[in-house]
Amino acid sequence: MRFAGKRAVVTGGASGIGHATAQRLVREGAEVLIGDIDEAAGREIAETSNGRIRFQPCNVCDASDIEALIVAADAAGGIDVLFNNAGAGGARAPIDQIAPDEWDFTQNLLLRSVALGIRYAAPLMAARGGGAIVNTASIAALQTGAAPTAYSVAKAGVLHLTHLAAADLARHKIRVNAICPGFITTNIFTSAVGIDGATRDQANQVIGGIAATAQPIQRAGSPDDIAAAVAYLASDDAAFVTGTHIVVDGGMTLGPRHSWDPAVPSLFAMLEAYKK
Repeated sequence: MRFAGKRAVVTGGASGIGHATAQRLVREGAEVLIGDIDEAAGREIAETSNGRIRFQPCNVCDASDIEALIVAADAAGGIDVLFNNAGAGGARAPIDQIAPDEWDFTQNLLLRSVALGIRYAAPLMAARGGGAIVNTASIAALQTGAAPTAYSVAKAGVLHLTHLAAADLARHKIRVNAICPGFITTNIFTSAVGIDGATRDQANQVIGGIAATAQPIQRAGSPDDIAAAVAYLASDDAAFVTGTHIVVDGGMTLGPRHSWDPAVPSLFAMLEAYKK
């Protein structure tokens, strides 16, 4: 019960990583306010939570919505934990084709929203004597090829913002860290290409099968894998951890496939063949 008596805010809490994290925090004693644009799902989650989860509509592209979510949480007893998680795939066009409004939308959704979440929560956390903030970045912040350009740039911004915010807010006893998910089976991939309904479920099964062979740990990553890491960073178990990130990717970023897959020969293995 690491969060007994504590209150948390989770953006994007009606599905995927946000939902799994809200449930994890509740199981460990927290009361949680989730914000999301999916009002039907958000209200259903709240209604079935025995009062442990509350819901407020929140579009993180709207600064006033973010502020209202934070203010509502503070009015209900304060904020000890903020998980800036809401997001989507954003624009998929390459840099030589992307439209200015597509670029701006992606940065607003994935980076500006995190900055504003911190902006509005930090003074209230400081007044309470401190707190913990966790931001959702991505392995796309660490390498090319993991996501479209606009998304990757935004997530790299989230990672650096995490470092800067940790330095700015340390004097207020506010820790700031980030999580870098890898190939996690949520609806972010299907939503990015407009697949929904039963077709979405079928596509997610295919994605899960691909994920199971994409990294050394041979299974698809789940939202619960991320929730466990977020809960650690938000808890007092990480009281000496700030300004850093945890990569939860099943080892995907370890290196070239031949470094962990014996079926793929390395350069030296291929050269050895010429000696025979």
